Amino acid sequence: MDINTIRLLATFGAIAVGTIMPAFSIGWIGSKSVEAIGRNPEAAPKIQTLAILAIAFAEAIAIYALVVALIIKFVA
Repeated sequence: MDINTIRLLATFGAIAVGTIMPAFSIGWIGSKSVEAIGRNPEAAPKIQTLAILAIAFAEAIAIYALVVALIIKFVA
């Protein structure tokens, strides 16, 4: 394997892991927060705030993966 093939596979790997796992996490957070609100509607504002914060952190991980993929593609 030459270096360009390795770089291509590393970029695809970073993009794949960086998009699939945060998407799975966001879906799981959303599912559990809706379930929690369904069980206890009075706590909806507190649950919603925590869910939005957790989704923002999961999305930040996706952005980090994008940065890593771009560094692999153009710098390394």
